[in-house]
Amino acid sequence: MVAHEIDHYRRRVVDTELDDMLSGLPAISLEGPKGVGKTATALQRARTVYRLDDPTTLEVVRAGHSRILGGDEPILVDEWQRYEPSWDAIRRSIDDDRRPGRFLLTGSATPSQRATHSGAGRIVSLRMRPLTLCERGTESPTVSLEQLLNGGRGELEGSTSIGLEDYVTEIVTGGFPGMQVDTPRLQRRFLDGYISRIVDADLPEIGVEVRHPSTLRRWLSAYAAATGTTASYERIRDAATAGIDNKPAKTTTIPYREALERLWILEPLPAWLPSRNHLSRMVQSPKHHLTDPALAARLLGVNASTLLDGKGPTAIARDGAFLGALFESLATLSLRVFAQPASAQVSHFRTRAGEREVDLIVEGDGGRILAVEVKLSETVEDSDVEHLRWLSKKIGDDLIDAIVLTTGRFAYRRPDGIGVVPLALLGP
Repeated sequence: MVAHEIDHYRRRVVDTELDDMLSGLPAISLEGPKGVGKTATALQRARTVYRLDDPTTLEVVRAGHSRILGGDEPILVDEWQRYEPSWDAIRRSIDDDRRPGRFLLTGSATPSQRATHSGAGRIVSLRMRPLTLCERGTESPTVSLEQLLNGGRGELEGSTSIGLEDYVTEIVTGGFPGMQVDTPRLQRRFLDGYISRIVDADLPEIGVEVRHPSTLRRWLSAYAAATGTTASYERIRDAATAGIDNKPAKTTTIPYREALERLWILEPLPAWLPSRNHLSRMVQSPKHHLTDPALAARLLGVNASTLLDGKGPTAIARDGAFLGALFESLATLSLRVFAQPASAQVSHFRTRAGEREVDLIVEGDGGRILAVEVKLSETVEDSDVEHLRWLSKKIGDDLIDAIVLTTGRFAYRRPDGIGVVPLALLGP
């Protein structure tokens, strides 16, 4: 099939990274949850397309998988995991011809048993996530994450008219391209359909039998309630089955969790494990996040009005309002997208007793650390940067910069050198 470009395509942060990789590597695998825009992004470059989610195309490829090797390059194999031998066929083709830019693959799930060879050195994976605020066209960023990681603590500038209500609207709308519709009613329908597909179709497609869909939905809702916390999975299970005497065993819920991670629906934020021995007695549990905070909001039935009224789930204990957790989840999504092209990793930091905590740690090459606090407020007080100052004393010059992400209007430096940046003004 000959590819056709999609009209009105808006370039994303990952596009520049993908173009760079295609110029030097023979095959790239775009990976991420369904609906995130992998196919649309790949179609901007592909000249031949094989859609393996189309039954006819899949039948033809099954009859002879060498067929996917023919056509003008780059060749796109869409949803390749539906026929896993396609991975090995492409790998073997690359062994014979390593010219750059030959293949694009897209996948919406990690196979339970990846094809016979990992593809290392031949097929390189590139992660795609939902749209950040700047990719949605909400605001033009004035503060670059890459420049922050380069150090120097330069001057921060920029202003925005985006306020709290705008952030809440973006949170409940979500960053899937298909969610960018005109009315909240249509957005809710999209999200409801998305969640139903996960339970009814996506999990069975990867071989996970969902015997009790209601149990899985309750577990997903409990996980959503734990957004931004390090609650144990036992606590999440208990919250999902409150009032039910016969609770599901771990052997039931663990496969659900693992499968949802394979579908990239759950994206826990790992704890920071410093490469140098500066710190000890640190929490190693991940922070819980769904791939998009809109899914968490919809699973729990909260909308913009209820969030602005301070309402939210009570099944999982947390500090502060649930809206603050969703705002932190939106900030986490943004930092993950912006950190990827900078070859940086995002994590969180907390001591075991909980007396010290930093919401987000971005670690660049050479152990350079950017520490980030997220605050659902327009203003930043000295008490809000206490843990950033403490971390600076502990790790010294390894802390290249420290910022607070807010809902305020202006980007600036405080007298102590800590940056204050409205989330809408942060970019790659």
